[in-house]
Amino acid sequence: MISNSEMIRIRRQMQRRIRDVVAERRRARQLEAHDLTGDPTEPRPAADQSLTPAG
Repeated sequence: MISNSEMIRIRRQMQRRIRDVVAERRRARQLEAHDLTGDPTEPRPAADQSLTPAG
């Protein structure tokens, strides 16, 4: 059985991985938009604020 502290550690690790993937995809979209337009793009706000880190 997994202890409470181990469960917390696993959950935090998963949240970090999800944040990293979301940030990587956001950077890729911004680079793609930059390549298509030829000028820098403003970062767009997240559509769902529940996906952004709480702090």
